[in-house]
Amino acid sequence: MHNNNKQDTPLSVLIVGAGFGGIGLAIRLDKAGISDFLILEKSGDVGGTWRDNSYPGAACDVPSHLYSYSFEPRAQWSSRYSPQAEIHDYIRHCARKYQLYPRIAFDSEISQAQFDETRGLWTVHTTDGRDYQARALVTACGQLNRPIFPDIAGLDSFAGEAFHSARWRHDVDLTGKHVAVIGTGASAIQFVPQIAPRVERLTLFQRSAPYVIAKADRRYSPREQALLERFPLLQRLSRGSHYLMHEMRALAFISFPSLMKVMEGSFRKHLEKGVSNPQKRAQLVPDYPMGCKRMLISNDFFPAVDRDNVDLVTTGIQAITPHGVKTQDGREYPADVLIFGTGFAATDFLAPMTIKGLAGRDLNDAWRAGAEAYKGISVSGFPNLFILYGPNTNLGHSSIIYMLESQFNYVVGCLQALKRRGLRYIDVKPDVQSAFNARIQDAISTTIWSRGCNSWYQTAEGKQTNNWPGYTFSYRRLTRTPELDDYECAR
Repeated sequence: MHNNNKQDTPLSVLIVGAGFGGIGLAIRLDKAGISDFLILEKSGDVGGTWRDNSYPGAACDVPSHLYSYSFEPRAQWSSRYSPQAEIHDYIRHCARKYQLYPRIAFDSEISQAQFDETRGLWTVHTTDGRDYQARALVTACGQLNRPIFPDIAGLDSFAGEAFHSARWRHDVDLTGKHVAVIGTGASAIQFVPQIAPRVERLTLFQRSAPYVIAKADRRYSPREQALLERFPLLQRLSRGSHYLMHEMRALAFISFPSLMKVMEGSFRKHLEKGVSNPQKRAQLVPDYPMGCKRMLISNDFFPAVDRDNVDLVTTGIQAITPHGVKTQDGREYPADVLIFGTGFAATDFLAPMTIKGLAGRDLNDAWRAGAEAYKGISVSGFPNLFILYGPNTNLGHSSIIYMLESQFNYVVGCLQALKRRGLRYIDVKPDVQSAFNARIQDAISTTIWSRGCNSWYQTAEGKQTNNWPGYTFSYRRLTRTPELDDYECAR
């Protein structure tokens, strides 16, 4: 492992984060002949969100054949939608196969990065006092890496065990306990069905009901796995068909939001089948248009909520007390354990790092009104900085791995241009970035995500900073090759 405090020669690239983005880019850099890179990873292992989210029932909501690198297909997925442990294992396999472990500095959290204009170099400081230098800095931190706790009075007064689903305490035995779960988002709908049969009583606090539709999951038989292994074309066909099916969903999100009405019917059928208790069923119907918040897929969430030992509470929370949760109607629900399924600080992007560009400009200041980047990758005033899974590159309908691979192409193209032309740096022109983002915000205003609901896709002020308002193939076309006319090029 790299433990040097001082570097002799600057690297070509420093990558921040060893999840799907960082590992995939490293493999692509090697293939492009750019091999003097280092990955800085704040944790002790690769895997990103799939390392952190080990809660019971954690799984992907995109089919495995699509939620994997196109250049590293896997025939041995156990089921159509893989569980967390298999996905984490896949990322580890990729890091091993492509010999990346020696080029990862683990337990290296970045406190600050600053750009030296005269030398065209990024200097990166880690919290343990190490410094690194590189021509280019690529952040691959993901959008779902910083768990958030709700701002509730008395949060610290709780006497029992309390934890966030993304930092699951496997040492806490929930058997026979009174458990309070705050939040009914993508994580809660997966872990609630796993813990409900074990606990004495589960009280589920819901702020707004999610749209949950059926999950077309199934296990792959050993025969299917063997066929996929033997005939790689079958894997490509499976990936292609999943891609087309998911891309068609985007018609409803992006082009024809009225199509969501059709899907609402399948949601209601799924709800009626899963929940017999009429009061709970009424509480589980959302009060906003389908699709304007993240849609969820699960076959066991509704039956879990329907259980006699599960209470669904929709009254707002007033405070956490030492022994439970008090709602605004004055009622207190007792709890031995408190679990937060309250999501992530998705719109903060690169926080809490301090990133300083030209003339010491701070990226957090540049993004005060909401993060934005050219093609979701480059930010004006921050030369040779490239962001993977940056602003407006999240999807509501398909695999983020496909988007990441588009970004790998673009970043590699930029790095090759820097070298080929002997440039000190490239910095996207401010007017190019502004025009691009005006188009993005304009396009997003007609999508389902702008139908008047608050979600993690937008800032508190309502700026849509997370989602890509188009099809994934249009993004791939856009990122095929960098146009250097879009950048100030300094020799």
